Amino acid sequence: MAQQGNQLDQERFCCLICLDLLKDPVTIPCGHSYCINCVKTHWDKEDEKKIHSCPQYRKTFIPRPVLVKSTMLAVLLEELKKTGLQAAPADHCYAGPEDVACDVCTGRKLKAVKSCLLCLASYCEKHLQPHYDVARLKKHKLVEPSKKLQENICSRHDEVMKMFCRTDQQCICYLCSVDEHKGHDTVSAAAERTERQRELQLSRQQIQQRIKDSEKIFTELIRLMEKRSSDVKQQIRSQQKTEVSRVKELQEKLEQEITELKRKDAELKQLSHTEDHNQFLHNYPSLSRLSESTDSSSINIRPLSYFEDVTAAVSQLREKLQDILRDTWTNISLTVTEVDVLLSQSEPRTRAGFLKYSQEITLDPNTANTYLLLSEGRKATVMIQQQSYSSHADRFTSCEQVLSKETLTGRCYWEVEWRGGKVSVAVAYKNISRAGNSDECLFGRNDTSWALDCNQNSYTLWYNNDNTPVSGPQSSRVGVYLDHRAGVLSFYSVSETMTLLHRVQTTFTQPLYAGLWVYDTAELCELK
Repeated sequence: MAQQGNQLDQERFCCLICLDLLKDPVTIPCGHSYCINCVKTHWDKEDEKKIHSCPQYRKTFIPRPVLVKSTMLAVLLEELKKTGLQAAPADHCYAGPEDVACDVCTGRKLKAVKSCLLCLASYCEKHLQPHYDVARLKKHKLVEPSKKLQENICSRHDEVMKMFCRTDQQCICYLCSVDEHKGHDTVSAAAERTERQRELQLSRQQIQQRIKDSEKIFTELIRLMEKRSSDVKQQIRSQQKTEVSRVKELQEKLEQEITELKRKDAELKQLSHTEDHNQFLHNYPSLSRLSESTDSSSINIRPLSYFEDVTAAVSQLREKLQDILRDTWTNISLTVTEVDVLLSQSEPRTRAGFLKYSQEITLDPNTANTYLLLSEGRKATVMIQQQSYSSHADRFTSCEQVLSKETLTGRCYWEVEWRGGKVSVAVAYKNISRAGNSDECLFGRNDTSWALDCNQNSYTLWYNNDNTPVSGPQSSRVGVYLDHRAGVLSFYSVSETMTLLHRVQTTFTQPLYAGLWVYDTAELCELK
């Protein structure tokens, strides 16, 4: 009886919002008591409605009541605490909106402590006890309280879904397995869980191993960078010492030279004031000759290029880092998608996405072959008669090719519209050969350019004089997407939809230029 009385006292002096013993209790007009902070927070949320209510019994008040601490109730709580009154244990707290309530409790429900996957019900500590005492119930599967138990019931047959259909990749009940899933690959849900748990564990092991690998690699990178940093600092200190010594030597030499010049100037001054002509002429030949002046070039501070050894060390470090990342990145990344995310932003999937990177490109007349007529800055047409272009070192002399004025770095997209028998859509480095009939001048036939040859019924990708046949829908418009930093060059067939023709993955070492090898007419499209 004493225990029941104590429990009654606990509930009587608990705040119905926080379910803990009252702290700084206040009594609102309807007679119910709460912690002052609890009821303030509750009413703050209702301020916009201009109507405030009792948190438990919903009686409303207009205007918002002024809260005054209940002194008598506070004193009573302090006295009761001295007799051993404590807050109700968490297991006996009533269920709030965010809690899972006991399905057996009547009236005000207590928090559930477990859910049963076979009974599909949740129980408080009191109502869970039969699952510990009754032999048949002991075999049931108890889990942490869950609000999603009804998701385990088949909506078609109102049965517990204890099976899994591997064909359709979904949980089903037994009746489903002999009905609409008849003939499918079905197993028990427990068996499928065991199998996937094994796969999950294997995946975790692989991830953990890759994490170890990546940590090891980056530790090595840090060590390498620290070593290279130390080497560079040492070289700079050594070079600084050498330069300071050289400057001091020059300083001393100049000081001696200034002293000598001052002495010589004094002699000349004295001689110039000699009134006796004979004495002047007699002393003039005896004057000592001036020593050679210090070479001014030796005084100049040497440019930064003097630190060739420092530059070489930094370049070596950069190349080493690139080699490590290129050779080992596959082992670090978990999936190819993750590698793409880490190395570069993902390539757009729609034409609208590509157009965000569209770049206005114009053709450079200084590079155009003399049989190409350029118009509107973007269109190139093959002519029978040579055009009267001035001589220029950048001009292609042997084939009907032209480059863009603009350099291409970062991420950019452009489109080429063509007609006639053929066109070659290309990108090239600035140092591509321009004169002569060799392959070194032709787009895609060297290691300084990449080209997609577009014919009436086929495509071919060319690089370094190697060709790769490319399949895809024929179109008179070709889209080109470049991610210079990621080393991605993609060609698309553009019509009502965009279709990827070929993607190049490489490392670009210089800025690129758009190029056209024209057989009839080709135009860089104006994209809006």
